[in-house]
Amino acid sequence: MSGDASYQAVMARRGEIMRRSAGIDYDAFEQDGGIAFDYEGLATSPPFTLDEVRRIQQSHKVGETPLWELDRISLLIRQTAPAGKGARIFIKDEAANAAGSFKARRASLCLAQAAEGGFPGVIAATSGNYGAAVASQAAIYGLKALVLQEVFDSAGRGQPEVLEKTRACEAYGAEVWQLTVGPELFYIQLLLLEETGYFNASLYTPYATMGIETLGHEIATECLERFGRAPAAAVITHSGGGNVTGTARGLRRAGADSTAVIGASVDLTGLHMASDTDFNRKSFTTGHTGFGFPFTVDPDRVDVPRNAARGLRYLDRYVTVTQGEVFYATQLLADLEGLERGPAGNTSLAAAMVLAREFGEDEIVVVQETEYTGAGKHPTAQLTLAREMGIEVTTGAREDNVPGQRIAFPRSAGEMGVTEVDLSRLRRSYLRRIGVRVGHRALLPAEVEFLAADLHVPADTIAPEWEQLVASPDAVAGRAGGPGG
Repeated sequence: MSGDASYQAVMARRGEIMRRSAGIDYDAFEQDGGIAFDYEGLATSPPFTLDEVRRIQQSHKVGETPLWELDRISLLIRQTAPAGKGARIFIKDEAANAAGSFKARRASLCLAQAAEGGFPGVIAATSGNYGAAVASQAAIYGLKALVLQEVFDSAGRGQPEVLEKTRACEAYGAEVWQLTVGPELFYIQLLLLEETGYFNASLYTPYATMGIETLGHEIATECLERFGRAPAAAVITHSGGGNVTGTARGLRRAGADSTAVIGASVDLTGLHMASDTDFNRKSFTTGHTGFGFPFTVDPDRVDVPRNAARGLRYLDRYVTVTQGEVFYATQLLADLEGLERGPAGNTSLAAAMVLAREFGEDEIVVVQETEYTGAGKHPTAQLTLAREMGIEVTTGAREDNVPGQRIAFPRSAGEMGVTEVDLSRLRRSYLRRIGVRVGHRALLPAEVEFLAADLHVPADTIAPEWEQLVASPDAVAGRAGGPGG
């Protein structure tokens, strides 16, 4: 370790630590002005072709997972859809991967790179399935794994889902550090990366996003081979952005350019994810708006200098569902299709059950992933904690759901819905944050091109938005908070 272990000193060495532990020279991708960087260069920087990624994954028990048609759920949805509507719903069963989730794909390339680079082990900071995936892949590669988890509030209560994943990580031989909620997670991660010389298996490196490209590619390829057409839509649980990014890039690689990329998050509006009092008032540790909104409008707020996971680049549409609807979809999947999965992975299933009503009966809507379930991940455990926290669990309308106060299950599938997220507001918030950072100045041509790609909009719309939101001193000084603020 390089001397001073104080918080200030370690944070000051952040860039140096990250460059060494991630094996990436992020400075090589930076462009003049501090806004733009060579995103495509970063995204494709891992030294693997898609075929090589596929071979790496298959040889380490990852990928080529089943694509199941949910016949009975599709039939149920058609009963509440307009005449001729109600798409065929398919689900990509990522629980078939080693460690039981799509995050095995993300971990696979991180571990491949760590092994290739001669690192003695890997570190991952995560409360979710990714830790188990990293631990599983590390076991296959014969490397050590250290997983950092935010688990407890100050009263010592742990999220059942996180505790379940602690068990899974330890079962694969990982060392797990359980932390309380707070800002120390990133500091401890940096400290340990420096002390151990381990590889930073971050969710936000191009290794992690490239690992998911095989998922999108498999979905598109199988649909084209089996049905002669690409899916009308892929519904993807959206959190930090890597799931959307990797899947969308894989779909495009397979030629599925017309497939709508639809993100879905659990609505946890009003709950602060870093708050000790709010931490256990949510029933989902990922796939929710507490990550989906801030990571969308500020993608580089992560543990690497530049985030390869950038949701706004790829989202055609973004919707939210309620906690009650996700629990309801989880139970329907078990009762009607004989698949016990989730619950967090069923966020996209809950959304797809509503969105399928918009598409024709012969069209295909793919729920992009499932995850394994277990005692702590089961809805019963989550709802038991909710009741212990004083949260009411009942049946009712969508608007009866109040994050942190009430979870209302729909009484029927026909009562399920989605809430549209205004992507234009998210884009304005993204621009405003950049304006706060760089100040009032004209954009360089390369910056206009970068922002247009990063916001998934025509280039000629950037300058007017920039002038309106950023160019005045009042706008630049304004508070950049919330998805529209």
